Amino acid sequence: CTPLFSQPYTETISSPDEGIHVEVTLTQGQLFYTLSKKKRLILDTSRLGLELKEGNLSSKLTYHSSTTSSFDETWTQPWGEVKDIRNHYNELNLELEQEETGRRMNVVFRVFDYGIGFRYEWPEQENLDEFVILDELTEFNLADDPQSWWIKAYILNRYEHLYEKSEVSRIDTVQTPFTMETQDGLFLSIHEAALTDYASMTLARTGGTKLEADLVPWLNGDKVRAKAPHVSPWRTIQVAEKAGDLITDYLILNLNEPSRIENTDWIKPAKYTGIWWDMHLGTKTWGSGPNHGATTEYTKELIDFTSKHGFYGVLVEGWNTGWDGSWFENGDVFSFTEPYPDFDIVEVTRYAEEKGVKLIGHHETSAGISNYERQVDDAFAFYREHGVEAIKTGYVGDFVEGGRWHHGQFMVRHYRSIVEKAAKANIMLDVHEPIKATGIRRTWPNMMTREGARGQEYNAWSVDGGNPPSHTVLLPFTRLLGGPMDYTPGVFDLLLNDKPENPNNNRVQSTIAKELALYIVLYSPMQMVADLPKNLEANPVALDFVKDVPVDWDETRVPRAEVGEYIVTVRKDRNSSDWYLGAITNENARSFDLKMDFLEPGKNYTAYIYSDGAGADWETRPYLMMKYNQTVTAGMDLRINLAPGGGMAVRFTEQ
Repeated sequence: CTPLFSQPYTETISSPDEGIHVEVTLTQGQLFYTLSKKKRLILDTSRLGLELKEGNLSSKLTYHSSTTSSFDETWTQPWGEVKDIRNHYNELNLELEQEETGRRMNVVFRVFDYGIGFRYEWPEQENLDEFVILDELTEFNLADDPQSWWIKAYILNRYEHLYEKSEVSRIDTVQTPFTMETQDGLFLSIHEAALTDYASMTLARTGGTKLEADLVPWLNGDKVRAKAPHVSPWRTIQVAEKAGDLITDYLILNLNEPSRIENTDWIKPAKYTGIWWDMHLGTKTWGSGPNHGATTEYTKELIDFTSKHGFYGVLVEGWNTGWDGSWFENGDVFSFTEPYPDFDIVEVTRYAEEKGVKLIGHHETSAGISNYERQVDDAFAFYREHGVEAIKTGYVGDFVEGGRWHHGQFMVRHYRSIVEKAAKANIMLDVHEPIKATGIRRTWPNMMTREGARGQEYNAWSVDGGNPPSHTVLLPFTRLLGGPMDYTPGVFDLLLNDKPENPNNNRVQSTIAKELALYIVLYSPMQMVADLPKNLEANPVALDFVKDVPVDWDETRVPRAEVGEYIVTVRKDRNSSDWYLGAITNENARSFDLKMDFLEPGKNYTAYIYSDGAGADWETRPYLMMKYNQTVTAGMDLRINLAPGGGMAVRFTEQ
């Protein structure tokens, strides 16, 4: 008789607008899929399945049953780049069984108007209890050879690298989000959503333009250790006809579970200052001694500045014992409840409360995970006792405890555990050296922001001199597709005149106007005002904009953009009728007109424009900026003038 696994099965599912099509085929016991948009093939025949230590789940599969359904809701973010998000998709749930073993596995596809997500599910069953995934065979077989922007996987320093650009056929193994532009002008991004108890996915090129999921391993080579019932993260493919539409489709968020925090009133988007940039400049130290930054006296100075200008809180790094010596290697000696003698946390928090300011806590683990996990409950309780509502965590170190990568299942579990513990303590998190963002902020909205890319600090000390002007123009289309980033903008002393030694000629490679625009272009619900108070107050015009710009938005649009070249982002304040515009460019100057059709028709607005001045240039004249006002309406065009490495920031207020 004919084996069941030889019987073919094919099913097609389309997006609600019928623009995106997925065809799933079971042939000779193996599962494949294709993806197309309006009859344009995006992914050619691509394999699905897994190799387990207990045997494969990729061959001799048989069709058991399938269901299709549709879903349509609009949900509200407690904070975000947009308030209301429509979650509208068609779903195919394919139930499979392996003929020889009786093991069952479901593959679920959700197809949106702007992309797809699919994942593996292992229901509770007799034939598969505890299991180990050795390899995930998921393929993304690109139909042409797109241009792509990428950073390598499996290199030191995690995600903190400059992006490279090449055809897909020239890449090796890369991190996600992995962004591409096809030969016929579609924009794609492959990533994952709801990374919860699984290894992070990188993408390995296995030949030509065929990519395969490559999971970050445990030390012994295991990729994922699981117990049924279990699910993989969603494998996501965003599809857009314009580059800016990748930024505003919210596929990643929609594939995460709704919030598990019932009352989110305590979660507050905010701007903050801090004892941080000083250490990167080398004017103060994290460790104790004559130049110690985290002293009671200096923290009070920052509190005064923060209160004067209406910011939320002051981040204090280096307050706790453990920083002395080579703290990069001191992950096992940090205390998270013992301040240095010159930091009186009781007095600091009393003074902060008097001034209407919050202390923002800091936990640097230096990748000493066991030490941190032993203390974290007491550390959160300690901070809550002193009125701390937000904590920045850090995981500096090339490897974690015994040589583990930051991106494997061990650390994915750790990062998620810390988020859940923080939620129970009513604490917001800003995670540096994190696992990549995959939308869990929907489920745990106290996970406010994270680093996960080269940020502002590289401008202070990187041996290559700092982030080039193109870097911040790439981030919105790459790293930030996963979620908010704490880039830490707001450095006004672009030439780093306070830095005592500068052998690499470090500087901020932008103009003042671009530094302002970053507050709009690089989204984060917690934005730092990074520079020293004296430098910020030396430019009161620019500081006024930083004080005004919100961090919580009702609506976001990207009317014009080209990956790595320039971007214009407009956002509407969630708490007023104001709109804000941020435009930035790479090393090339640009001028163009932008329709202001985002404004409400029939109303007059005053546009407060912060623009590069005539002759401004990030290399030679970065401080040239002009501020001017004009009355505008929705029917008018706005002239955008961007200097080399420059930007423009605009606030639109109803008259």
